[in-house]
Amino acid sequence: MVDRVRASHILVKTEAEAKTILEKLKAGGNFEKLAMEVSKCPSGRKGGDLGEFGRGMMVRPFELAAFALKPGEMSGIVKTDFGYHIIKRTK
Repeated sequence: MVDRVRASHILVKTEAEAKTILEKLKAGGNFEKLAMEVSKCPSGRKGGDLGEFGRGMMVRPFELAAFALKPGEMSGIVKTDFGYHIIKRTK
């Protein structure tokens, strides 16, 4: 079982925004560039990079999604109390 992952994310306020961003990403959009342009999280300035984190360090829905991804994979839309995330596992 993996104990730590490294991930980036894009955080937006509405599901509609998240759907639009996910469509752009699936069409070949650059994750880091989109994170810098639209993410509401301070990590957006770093292309969405959250660094490495372990289990229990993120809110549960985010953690479950991040740990379910393989390195290089991107999630669908993940809803938390903070808003709507698209997560990319980088390590």
